[in-house]
Amino acid sequence: MSRPAHADARVQRVIEFFEGLQASDVQRMTRYYVADAHFKDPFNEVHSCTDIERVFAHMFKSLDGPRFVIRDVMLQGDQCFLSWDFHFRMKRFARDEQLIRGGSHLRFAPDGRIAMHRDYWDAAEELYEKLPLLGSLMRWLRRRANA
Repeated sequence: MSRPAHADARVQRVIEFFEGLQASDVQRMTRYYVADAHFKDPFNEVHSCTDIERVFAHMFKSLDGPRFVIRDVMLQGDQCFLSWDFHFRMKRFARDEQLIRGGSHLRFAPDGRIAMHRDYWDAAEELYEKLPLLGSLMRWLRRRANA
């Protein structure tokens, strides 16, 4: 089922970009991010579009079939929050499709490109617990912490 277009052109452009993102698109990040854009997720913090390209290139190099599905959108002024599902297969470990649920806080520059992109997701629950060996340890630690 296709989602109706978002009323804000900046948001619609971002949704289409992330839901259709392919490895070949990484070289075109300057269309979506300003040159000195700030990006942060649980593993990276970078301060340029060139470095953001490296983060996404690494994603495509490390994972099979990565894809985003945007679930919800909130927009206020130049700030936007997207909730998303990230589907992928890990090349080194599991062949089953994995799912990470998270969100992105975006701030748009005056020209409509992204000036700030901060991803929020729980690396322990959404990733580490799904890895062989490390997952067993993480689940054990979670049980101990909850006891």
